[in-house]
Amino acid sequence: MSETDLTNNEALTLLYREHHSWLLNWLRKRLDCRMQAEDHAHDTFMRILAARDPHAIVEPRAYLTTIAKGLLINHWRRAAIEQAYWDSIAALPEALAPSPEQHIIILATLQEIDALLDQLPAKVRSAFLMSQLDGLTYVEIGQRLGVSDRMVKKYMARAMLHCLTAEL
Repeated sequence: MSETDLTNNEALTLLYREHHSWLLNWLRKRLDCRMQAEDHAHDTFMRILAARDPHAIVEPRAYLTTIAKGLLINHWRRAAIEQAYWDSIAALPEALAPSPEQHIIILATLQEIDALLDQLPAKVRSAFLMSQLDGLTYVEIGQRLGVSDRMVKKYMARAMLHCLTAEL
């Protein structure tokens, strides 16, 4: 281990000692589960370890908060997708209900689709979802988005091209 590594390790250790309990409390206020808060605090520090020189962090709490907020947004987004999935299959007869293995595959696929669509600009994503999920015509979508149906066609082409060329 080089001297630079020791210095970085020491800086990360100091950052952890000085801010971990604060971050954990900050996360606990936003989550219902202490264990989830601990997981997110751990993941926050893991991201710093993987991506940044701890010496370069000027405002540690602001930086930790920014990372933790991103993790929380992802957490809540995954939870919303999972809840929507469970709500949609709740009415199915037991004979048609997916197996536990299928549940895992379906949820993972839904999360991949969500991540893929999240890469699109908001209007493009909205147009695509209104078309595919709500069955709206391009004219109806254009009215809701405040754009022409020709622009909706461009949005749809962009969304479909993005989906077809995405690397998952």
